[in-house]
Amino acid sequence: MKRWTFYAQFLGRFLRFYRKAVTPFDIHSPFVADFVQAVLWDRRFFYAFQDIEALRQSLLRNPYPIQITDHGAGSQADGRKWRPVSSIARYGAVSPQTGRQLFRMVQRYRPETVLELGTSLGISALYLRAASAKAGLITLEGCPETASQARANFLTVGNPPIELRVGMFSETLGQALKDLKTLDFLYLDGDHRAGASLEYVGACMEKRRDQSVFVLADIHWSAEMETTWETIRSMPEVTLSIDLFWIGILFFDPSMQVKQHYQLVPWAGKPWRLGIFR
Repeated sequence: MKRWTFYAQFLGRFLRFYRKAVTPFDIHSPFVADFVQAVLWDRRFFYAFQDIEALRQSLLRNPYPIQITDHGAGSQADGRKWRPVSSIARYGAVSPQTGRQLFRMVQRYRPETVLELGTSLGISALYLRAASAKAGLITLEGCPETASQARANFLTVGNPPIELRVGMFSETLGQALKDLKTLDFLYLDGDHRAGASLEYVGACMEKRRDQSVFVLADIHWSAEMETTWETIRSMPEVTLSIDLFWIGILFFDPSMQVKQHYQLVPWAGKPWRLGIFR
């Protein structure tokens, strides 16, 4: 019953998002229009996609159980302490669509440093690394056994090295930020508690630059996360925020003199915006 209650509430949050969302054809900002073209509408295929998705398929067939050490809010879909790798891949790994969006953002904005909080099985880190072989990339994971699986997955795909650090984010984040010196790209996908998310973003803010890009996952995962997202995107440093429902993206460029916020769905999600049915 708890799971069905979660799904019903999640559907309600999606419908509220959908009601307010606009399509790319409603966009008048040149910067956001460029984001749409480079990240959402780019359909170019890269061999890295094939390799990463082949790995995902093998993980989805892996029945081997591992012990989960969860320092955050836990999984609403599968909260067992011992979980098959297949379950983690199904419910905990980044989707193919979001993985490719991360890839294209790194390609477009060319960060020199990338930090991920929440490695899971390493799918998202592989997308981030495939987009830039030269960027300094550190990924943090709180669960030792999940991290062990991720390390094996990194070797399987064979991309340039990915530095994975294990431990609670409260213990590993500070040193990672010191080692990176500045933070150009952040992907936060772990510990979905309001206070924790605000703490991590606040720490990362101290190392951001004007051209930095912060991506937050599961911003509508719970009412608490929605409130957290609203608080974070309202920070004075944020000049532009884009809500794609599954992820939220923050920009800090001071040349954007007026704070902007967009909730976007694909044009097919609201075809009447094109005037087809007028």
